[in-house]
Amino acid sequence: LKGRWIFAPWLLLAFLGQLVSLSCGARKSDRAVSKVGVAGGRGKFSTKERMQCTWVASEVRDAVQLLVKCENPEARVTGGIADLRCEYNAKPRGCPGYLSEPLNFWKQVARALKRLQGKVCKDERALVRAGMCKRAPRSAHFKLDISSSRVSAQSGDPGTQPPSPPPSSHSTSTATTACMRRRADHGKTAEEYCGSSWASVCSFFLSMMQSEEDC
Repeated sequence: LKGRWIFAPWLLLAFLGQLVSLSCGARKSDRAVSKVGVAGGRGKFSTKERMQCTWVASEVRDAVQLLVKCENPEARVTGGIADLRCEYNAKPRGCPGYLSEPLNFWKQVARALKRLQGKVCKDERALVRAGMCKRAPRSAHFKLDISSSRVSAQSGDPGTQPPSPPPSSHSTSTATTACMRRRADHGKTAEEYCGSSWASVCSFFLSMMQSEEDC
């Protein structure tokens, strides 16, 4: 009996050691599977506003974060939104397909991001849902962290504006013709009010009164 009591603590220690080993092994296995799932989380898409976007997934504690970056090089010249940056967060482990079918999961996330279009990095009510996770809890779907959203806009480069076209020959000719008509009218007016003897003098003064802008 005494020998049994001496041997019992060693059995207990061996049993506890096995439990700890199994627990550590399970945690390592979960982390390995999780890393495999996150590794496929990256892609590209474009929007109707000509924004070229890239996204990549990474683990943050017990959640997964999508970092989204968009840019429109044309907007730096013509004006408008040139750059977007934001983060979407979720706990996709709540969706069984995240670990069992990671490739299909991320393909569906990529399509969901593209469907957002003008709401990317702007609408925190629009969730990014993988089709296979319809029955998963809300926390399993990616939601925009509005505090992470950064928008950069450009007013455009004035130097790129097209110069004003020179006046056409037609408009110049029309102005010259109108000017000659007004001068002819001055001659008639001078002869009418000043008489034929003073007509030339009156016409001269009337011509001086005509502004240069008129001709």
